[in-house]
Amino acid sequence: MVRRSVVTGWGSYLPERILTNDELARQVDTSDEWIRRRTGIRERHIAAEGERTSDLALRAARMTLEVADRRPEDLDLIVLATSTPDQTFPATATTVQAALGMTRGVAFDVQAVCSGFIFALNVADNFIRLGQANKALVIGAETFSRILDWTDRTTCVLFGDGAGAFVLEARDGKGTSRDRGILSCHLHSDGRYRDFLYVDGGPSSTQTVGHLRMAGREVFRHAVENLTGVIGEALSANGLAPTDIDWLVPHQANERILRSTSEKLGLPYDRVVTTIDRHANTSAASVPLAVAEAVNDGRIRPGQLVVLEAMGGGFTWGASVIRW
Repeated sequence: MVRRSVVTGWGSYLPERILTNDELARQVDTSDEWIRRRTGIRERHIAAEGERTSDLALRAARMTLEVADRRPEDLDLIVLATSTPDQTFPATATTVQAALGMTRGVAFDVQAVCSGFIFALNVADNFIRLGQANKALVIGAETFSRILDWTDRTTCVLFGDGAGAFVLEARDGKGTSRDRGILSCHLHSDGRYRDFLYVDGGPSSTQTVGHLRMAGREVFRHAVENLTGVIGEALSANGLAPTDIDWLVPHQANERILRSTSEKLGLPYDRVVTTIDRHANTSAASVPLAVAEAVNDGRIRPGQLVVLEAMGGGFTWGASVIRW
């Protein structure tokens, strides 16, 4: 028997304000047609003034605990993935911990940009596999609107705000790919490419927050190659093939990346969960947001094989294989 991390709860939160492409076109030199053709995005959610990353995370966390029928005091661990924390420190996860009323266990942040949720999921899975935790809350939450240069049409059109979360619980499995839960996670990073996607600020370098900067063409090229590679690695580790995938839930960066990845895998695009048209790129929040939507509308069902993947600044990238 082996210990598996089973997803027993899921939830999401999107800020109330919706910013459309047409609204953006009144602020910068762009158009709805240009944005849709190049990215697949038509709108995104933007956090209200005073609405912090922890506020978004808390809303998603509460929904997730309700779905799992668990209380905050049942949790042993909170891992929160974000690149837009409330403060330099303490960790935004501890703010969520306090707001939930959880006074035991441990809470901390993970920073791997758009890959953050996959990294956080792996961290929590390892805690559970090792017996250091039985129940964990994994959150991806971002307010990327706070680090955008709203005069740069190449980046400000791409991102939005949101939060999503899972509850993971320990269950015994037989050690096969038919087990329910996380079968494996696979993570990578290569710091040689940091200058292709970064924020030009930070407490140690500029004592400012800074703005997001991106070399879009280079990110696209590396994304398709890295993501198809890590998905293949994850499937191979479990004796599986792309034809075994019921649903691919990718990081929602660009519709062209999503389509190119599915084509390279030989996976029909109707088996790819997409929310980019309505959410844009919500960084670490994009994967759990998409999963929550697909579970709630009945697409993702128990027993199905679900593959999560993401790539972000660093570069970082990874994939998780889950038997739902």
